[in-house]
Amino acid sequence: MIELALHVLDIAENSSRAEASLIEITIVEDTLRDIFSMEIWDNGHGMDEPTLQKALDPFFTTKKVRRIGLGLPCSRRLPMLLAGVSP
Repeated sequence: MIELALHVLDIAENSSRAEASLIEITIVEDTLRDIFSMEIWDNGHGMDEPTLQKALDPFFTTKKVRRIGLGLPCSRRLPMLLAGVSP
């Protein structure tokens, strides 16, 4: 859970850098169907098309301090691994 919380924090920080004035985090747990769902939405300016195309590349980042872009790739891979799905 700590790893998941760190990903959520990273996404919220990215939303802030994208000048979002609103960040919504929705978490739904359905124990009967064994489903955990999380959705993060903001009203920030988003990514341009070239950045969007590279966003899941672990070696791409727009950050100047930490020169590694593992946030989105790891956020995508973690739930797939937990569900037993090969990324």
